[in-house]
Amino acid sequence: MLLVMAVVATSAVVGLTRAADSRVAEVERVEGLSGLLAGSVDADGNLVDENGNVLDDPVDLPSENYLLVGSDTREGIREDDPDFGVIGDATAVSGQRADTIMVLRRELDGGAAIVSLPRDLWVEIPGTGGSNRINAAYNGGAERLVATVVETLGIPIHHYVEVNFVGFRDIVNELGGVTICFPYPTRDVKAGLDQPAGCNLLDGLQALAFARSRTYQEFREGQWRTDPTADIGRTQRQQQFISAAADGAIARLTDQPFASGDLITALSASVKVDDTLDPFLAAAALKQSYSGGFTRYSLPVFGDTVGDKSVLRLGKGSTELLDYFRGAGPAPAIE
Repeated sequence: MLLVMAVVATSAVVGLTRAADSRVAEVERVEGLSGLLAGSVDADGNLVDENGNVLDDPVDLPSENYLLVGSDTREGIREDDPDFGVIGDATAVSGQRADTIMVLRRELDGGAAIVSLPRDLWVEIPGTGGSNRINAAYNGGAERLVATVVETLGIPIHHYVEVNFVGFRDIVNELGGVTICFPYPTRDVKAGLDQPAGCNLLDGLQALAFARSRTYQEFREGQWRTDPTADIGRTQRQQQFISAAADGAIARLTDQPFASGDLITALSASVKVDDTLDPFLAAAALKQSYSGGFTRYSLPVFGDTVGDKSVLRLGKGSTELLDYFRGAGPAPAIE
């Protein structure tokens, strides 16, 4: 989401709003969420605060939560795509899953915070009469996933943004890559990740492998060592990548403003948003918040088993963190 908004907002700042607007208008809208999303737009389409007052300036928007979803759908990948063997086609997974789930909170007085919801988090899934891993909720559509976050975790969601595998790869490629620093040689044989030690420019496919990695290994002390934190480490790497990508997008588009045309084309072809989201207003507000600081949180969880499933459950300290994203408590200190 930060990468998406960095591209849109910087395009507006450098004077390309009109050209960008025609492409942003083509972004696919996810319908059926209006009854689940917290209101920040009135019946006339005006931006309003929590008291219903109309706001003229996007930076005056109240604090908001964005649900950011990376979908593992292979829709749009063709057999002649050079990355077909790595990404796979629509038969590579049964149904669809939310491979990445994050909540981004934008503060009115500056600053933004993000928390990842591990895909193996065991929660009650509304409408199913039971519980499952949270990523399975997306198999019932965006509505069910939003309902799970809102009703089960109690986090109000104002806007929904989703990007698929192919779109993620294409956006990073149009950006010219994203730099990630690796303290040791790193690999994930299953995901296709293969990087030497150092700060490396990742192309779209390697960036996708980095963000998706579930069997992350580093070559330390003469042998390959698998990350013991599993899904927790994975969510931390995803947050690291999003932060680096947003920084890179802002820097590149400020220096090369006309590069935004191809980037916005890639965005419009691969991103889905809720039908109330105005990309330019949201981008302006998020960019201001992002410039005030970006805090990354890890949700406290612990491992458990349910039947034959390895799952994660909310751990000590999770209530305080979730209360912040619920708007019911202060921002927790970073240890």
